[in-house]
Amino acid sequence: MSGFPSLHAFFAPGGLLANSQLPYEFRKGQLEMAQALERAIEEGRHLIVEAGTGTGKTLAYLLPALRSGRRVIISTGTKNLQEQLYFKDIPFLESLLGPLRVTYMKGRANYLCRHKLYALRSQPILNGLEEISQYQAIAEWEKTTETGDRAEIDNLPEASAVWPKLDARSEACLGQKCPDYERCFITEMRRKAAESDVVIVNHHLFFADLAIKQQARAAPDAGVLPDSTVVIFDEAHELEDVASSYFGISLSNVRFEELARDIEITLRTKDALKVEMVQAAQMLRERARMFFGALPRGAANEGRMPFTERDEFLELHGDLYLGVTNALHRLEKELEQLRGVDEAGPLKKRAADVREQLRFVLEAGDRNTVFWIERRGGKNLTVHLQATPIDVSELLGEVLFENFGTVVLTSATLTVQGGFAHFRKRLGLEEARELIIPSHFKYEQQALLYLPPYMPDPREPDFAVEATARIRRILEITQGRAFCLFTSYQQMRDVYERLLSEVGFPLLLQGTAPKKALIEEFRNTPNAVLFGTSSFWQGVDVQGEALSCVIIDRLPFAVPSDPVVQARMRAIEETGGNPFFDFQIPAAVITLKQGFGRLIRSMEDRGVLVLLDPRLQQKRYGKVFLDSLPRYRVTQELGDVEAFFA
Repeated sequence: MSGFPSLHAFFAPGGLLANSQLPYEFRKGQLEMAQALERAIEEGRHLIVEAGTGTGKTLAYLLPALRSGRRVIISTGTKNLQEQLYFKDIPFLESLLGPLRVTYMKGRANYLCRHKLYALRSQPILNGLEEISQYQAIAEWEKTTETGDRAEIDNLPEASAVWPKLDARSEACLGQKCPDYERCFITEMRRKAAESDVVIVNHHLFFADLAIKQQARAAPDAGVLPDSTVVIFDEAHELEDVASSYFGISLSNVRFEELARDIEITLRTKDALKVEMVQAAQMLRERARMFFGALPRGAANEGRMPFTERDEFLELHGDLYLGVTNALHRLEKELEQLRGVDEAGPLKKRAADVREQLRFVLEAGDRNTVFWIERRGGKNLTVHLQATPIDVSELLGEVLFENFGTVVLTSATLTVQGGFAHFRKRLGLEEARELIIPSHFKYEQQALLYLPPYMPDPREPDFAVEATARIRRILEITQGRAFCLFTSYQQMRDVYERLLSEVGFPLLLQGTAPKKALIEEFRNTPNAVLFGTSSFWQGVDVQGEALSCVIIDRLPFAVPSDPVVQARMRAIEETGGNPFFDFQIPAAVITLKQGFGRLIRSMEDRGVLVLLDPRLQQKRYGKVFLDSLPRYRVTQELGDVEAFFA
């Protein structure tokens, strides 16, 4: 082992951690987890660890990773955790262990492409004063930035129209042919990663990279992550969904618009934009608009719907499909004839990729793929054609578990009724050691689970009225200081609007400001109440009295009409399983554990959990949920809630 202290010398009472500036208490589970990780890396085994909240799991995997003497990739579910690791945990470790070689990587779209920036300088193709001032701000910042990471520009709006014209996404990348290759932020990031012992990424980047390497097989510039034999996934409960999206295909009308736009901009900056090319790009735009306009629509204009009638669609609109394909072919031919323009190659490849993906989504007959359509975005509607693998277990077996010597999967919520069977089956993980580390929080004393009696079924029309009345009463007792978490946007808005005139506390609503800003406002506003849906169920950490109550409207079952959920349930049924018990219940258990996990974040936290859904008490399967939750004290008496806060 390298020159780092032993796990015992670091974690044990009287050790390095005990003498640090952190408020220390010895946690047996933390040392146990670190030892299991070290053993797994040494022996080249896979490991699954459920580590209850407060275990201190980030240090429990960082130290064994550093001690291993190998390059380790650590992948997190959220950028928040990624930032916490890099900007908080690593500097803390450095204060104890000296300088460490660690890199932090995000997806390419987060970084500036200098080549595009310089090209636009001579050919400003910007719309309006706002874009021009954003471009100038980015150009100024480029002179001093060392990373090229857009997060450094404080006042660049989330939905900036200029940034996508300047970012370093791979489809427009010239690789080593680029005149700015040596000064490129991606090249620099790769270099730094290749010299690091620990590389911190997020699941989206990890799987995007894995998918690119799969497709490119041996292309030298494919992917940005360095080689490694060890990968640690924190927040591993999200892996199935993230992997599904990256091993699938998503083709939107915007991709066609962007391709046409990028061809025009790039060739104009090279003085190589001929009339034929302008016509070909315009033809692609028009054909794509007609094609996407003809795709089937659901009853609601937005949302997801299955695309099961692909054959019927082709019979009716084969000419529109052919029109788009021909327009792409024509662009490829025009680009092929260009001489002396390095950018022509990547652009041609982009057109060919889009054509191939369109063919797959409309013609492929893969039994393990579900095809669906999604419309989002109100006025600026984007239409997405999607192909998603139904079961990723075999795929993950091949590209992940067979390719890496050690894969560690950890999260506070992986078990259902105390076992990993559901999680292992969904990910196709056959050979792995297992470890459950219970939280050292005293849930029986710190938390109370209130299940109100006589609630209507959430599917009944009077549920929202009754839920509003119960929430109002609970908020009076808790003096606000609560998260109200909903499974649907509609229900959230409905209850929020009913309570606005009835409650005197500050009410914050998801969607009115960025998530980070809302959490900050919640922390700093006495007696606030935050209304949120799925994105607030996990990865949110508010310690102390500001959050003293978490109210959840209903059991978080996946929407059965969702095309991917539907396809997964059908696949389980076809193999003789029970989709409700084998898939929907375990998935809902893990989500509920995540939601309730927002409440108790430290030994000092106290609070009440509320679930308004009566099915937990009325249905036989309610026991599965109760058996999977920490040992909260459970009550049906509102008086107990009052006593808890008295």
